[in-house]
Amino acid sequence: QSVLQGIILLPLRATCLIFILLVAWLFASIAIFCQRGRGSVPLKGWRRRMIRTTLSGLTRTAFFIMGFQVKVKGKVASLPEAPIFVAAPHSSFFDAIVCALTGMPSIVSRAENLSTPVFGTILSSLQPVAVSRQDPDSRKNTVAEITKRALSRGQWPQVI
Repeated sequence: QSVLQGIILLPLRATCLIFILLVAWLFASIAIFCQRGRGSVPLKGWRRRMIRTTLSGLTRTAFFIMGFQVKVKGKVASLPEAPIFVAAPHSSFFDAIVCALTGMPSIVSRAENLSTPVFGTILSSLQPVAVSRQDPDSRKNTVAEITKRALSRGQWPQVI
């Protein structure tokens, strides 16, 4: 019986996940379309609200479809309380759960990830701090960018 369930559930889940991914890509594309100062100026207004609500909801839905049910105990720190949010061990797709539960903050990511089809657009909408492994000054630049965002008094979203 479980094999039969797998034969039915796997294609159904995969189809739903692909649909959610494409909808997320569409919303991310709309949010960053014709944005001035892409990456150097924070998203504001309807663009930021759309990323926070739709991408967060779609990510939670995707994890639910995959069989994850996450309950938050306690209160997630707000932007004024914690402009920098640390998630560890930071080694798997579970980081996406943390992102969804904290309102889709900016993340620190490899610069190469921004050029990935579909995922790169979604990642760009989160306005990541891009780390280039080829740039010898990348570590210094990353620390400076994180510090700038943390001290922006709420203009930038939390950094994870």
